[in-house]
Amino acid sequence: MQEKNEVRLQKFLADNGIASRRKAEQLILDGRVKVNGSVINQLGSKINPHKDKVEVDEKEVKINKEKVYILLNKPIGYVTTVDDQFNRDTVMDLLKNVKERVVPVGRLDMYTSGALLLSNDGEFVNIITHPSHEIEKTYNVTVRGKITDQDMKELQNGVDIGGYTTKPAKTKILKIDETKNISRFQIKIHEGKNRQIRRMCKAINKQVLTLHRACIGNINVKDLRLGQYRYLSRKEIEDLIK
Repeated sequence: MQEKNEVRLQKFLADNGIASRRKAEQLILDGRVKVNGSVINQLGSKINPHKDKVEVDEKEVKINKEKVYILLNKPIGYVTTVDDQFNRDTVMDLLKNVKERVVPVGRLDMYTSGALLLSNDGEFVNIITHPSHEIEKTYNVTVRGKITDQDMKELQNGVDIGGYTTKPAKTKILKIDETKNISRFQIKIHEGKNRQIRRMCKAINKQVLTLHRACIGNINVKDLRLGQYRYLSRKEIEDLIK
């Protein structure tokens, strides 16, 4: 008989800040998770968090008693991961004073700066990263060359980024500097494909020089210096998951 306190193992790992639900599943498949001393390497297992001992890489997973939600203004040069196999600087290095174990909510590539959420609430991570939620993200982009209204129209209508056509976007030209041969524009998208903005710019033959995510939904980083973080308010959390 199934106990009412039982939860799926990958959900338990995600809820306690080990990894996103998807990455937690991979940890299980890789044989890195033990329950009561036995390796679990198949999905579907359930545990009782109050009775069973769960370990990842021989370290016991503790139940998070307090959920935290963080907004970081990520600088260039940091990878969006908890651990990096190449020993590069990660966004976790910027959260030295955060006691809880958190994971990135989505990602920004190493050479992109700006708004990044982190949390130890697995359900929150799952909601925010699920494609159906369609949270709008705002990016400020600097490209080489002169951007045109036609370029903006193509991005608005959707472009082929390699076997996938992007959904409609909102764009606005911010500045064209013909002397320096650069242009700046803003783009808002609901998707989160890997390196999507860079691939969209490539589709219109524009090279990205700088890329900054200014907002996630209505949450922006304008009052945070690069490398700084703050905790989200209850209202901000509710607005994101409504």
